Amino acid sequence: MSANQLKWVFLFSLAFLWGSSFILIKKGLDGFSPLQLTALRVLITGVFLGIIGFRKIKQIQKWQWKWIAISGFIGTMLPTLLFSIAETEIDSAIASILNSTVPLLALITGVLFFSRAFFKKQFIGVVVGLVGSVLLILAGASLNPNQNYWFAALPVLASLMYAFNANILKSYLENISALGIATGSFLILIPFALGILLFTGFFNAEFLAQEVVQTSLGYIAVLALLGTALAKIIFNRLIQLSNPVFSTSVTYLIPIVALFWGFLDGEQFNLLQLAAGGVILLGVYISNRKKKEKQAKALEKA
Repeated sequence: MSANQLKWVFLFSLAFLWGSSFILIKKGLDGFSPLQLTALRVLITGVFLGIIGFRKIKQIQKWQWKWIAISGFIGTMLPTLLFSIAETEIDSAIASILNSTVPLLALITGVLFFSRAFFKKQFIGVVVGLVGSVLLILAGASLNPNQNYWFAALPVLASLMYAFNANILKSYLENISALGIATGSFLILIPFALGILLFTGFFNAEFLAQEVVQTSLGYIAVLALLGTALAKIIFNRLIQLSNPVFSTSVTYLIPIVALFWGFLDGEQFNLLQLAAGGVILLGVYISNRKKKEKQAKALEKA
């Protein structure tokens, strides 16, 4: 399979994994606080990646550990916490929709802070996708007028962190294997996760004996192993095969998967949301159409 074909396989695989993550967060919050959920997700993922990818961290040079640590915090831990807090007030599908701002933010941060090339076609594509996301938000707000949409600012802040992380991966960590990046960043996060769990009383026997806690723990384990560990490896590889704008365009597909799970879980859904999903897909297509040879060369030099 060619690199061009493989990047599309990775893109749709990530859409399913991350699109399913929002409903898993929602279920995990039944038994845990947002802070506990974040720490558990990091701890389970870190232990798993440490087992399968410890040898890969040898690829990381001394100067790159700073960027590995930054990537761990702004690419995983802090966004996870922000999304978890947000989902205590807004639907999981709406949280995923707000995540669709990542490609636009990745384009803007790439141009402003990482000297990346700017293409009109990419900008049009991300704007079209963003319009679709806004339509989805408006439809969700009309269906759920009692939800506190001030909490919607948290997923947007998390999306800004994802955007910076995508550009950091492309600029400073491209020569490290996807597994090596994921393993290194999570090994750094493990002590912080353990500290949070100790501080919040997670290891209390009576707390862990509750049925709702055990059920939520199962959802978080699936979230950690598939929605975090596997997804992180795929995303890091996707960044290496393509560019930050293409890679983060997965966030345009995520709401479609999240809306499906939300519908099955009883969250309301209407035809306007379906139409907005089509607009999002159009944005992905426009943003990622095959570039002219001149543009491709310019991107390689960026």
